[in-house]
Amino acid sequence: MEKNLRSSSSLPLAGRVAIVTGATRGMGREIAIHLHSLGARVTINYVSSSSKAELLVQELNDSSQPKSAIAVRADVSDPDEINNLFDQTEQEFGSKVHIVVNCAGVLDPKYPSLSETTLEDFDKTFTINTRGSFLCCKEAAKRVMRGGGGRIIMMSTSMVGGLAPGYGVYAASKAAVETMVKVLAKELKGSRITANCVAPGPVATEMFYAGKSDEMVKMLAGACPMGRIGESKDITEIVGFLAGDGGEWINGQVIRANGGFVV
Repeated sequence: MEKNLRSSSSLPLAGRVAIVTGATRGMGREIAIHLHSLGARVTINYVSSSSKAELLVQELNDSSQPKSAIAVRADVSDPDEINNLFDQTEQEFGSKVHIVVNCAGVLDPKYPSLSETTLEDFDKTFTINTRGSFLCCKEAAKRVMRGGGGRIIMMSTSMVGGLAPGYGVYAASKAAVETMVKVLAKELKGSRITANCVAPGPVATEMFYAGKSDEMVKMLAGACPMGRIGESKDITEIVGFLAGDGGEWINGQVIRANGGFVV
């Protein structure tokens, strides 16, 4: 099995199948494009942006072999829909899933303090960020390829370490994900499936800019030792590495990818 999964350096993920949730915008979209460029066949998961999902699938299929990308609608907080996400991926590609990257998530652009956070916003954040990650991990643990090449990657946030005011509920929802992933890695002992979190700092995405003034963006860029806001490639290349053979020895870890903004 291991020998068959080893791929050429030009297309290190050739022959592998990846599911990327929240893949129609922001970091999820960029990660899906990057994994596809490395040779993976990719399922573009979406909830409401069907036109964006189909357009991305068309672009990926036009740039590569036909049927190297498909779109599947699924709400990550619904167990039946997550089950169907895996079912459709396996049926369309004729293969078990090798890589799962959960990018679906929400951040309240009002950045409320804990005392000002509504119960509705709290529930929404934990439903998508925490329950969604739990269900993705739960299904992936049962269905991702065993014996080599299996990867479970959850997106977290460096704010779990940064603990900035206004991020209390968001950071808490992601801290729970980091704990689950660390435990999951140990529970998958013997499967050769790795489970890790990638925890970006400020990255130039739609979610990052929402609710922030130009002054705040400049302040955040200046606070980073690298003197800038992160770019998508800063994160996608880390995810691509973890998804490949070279990432096998990294397991049960949280990678805070933020240019030194949070240590």
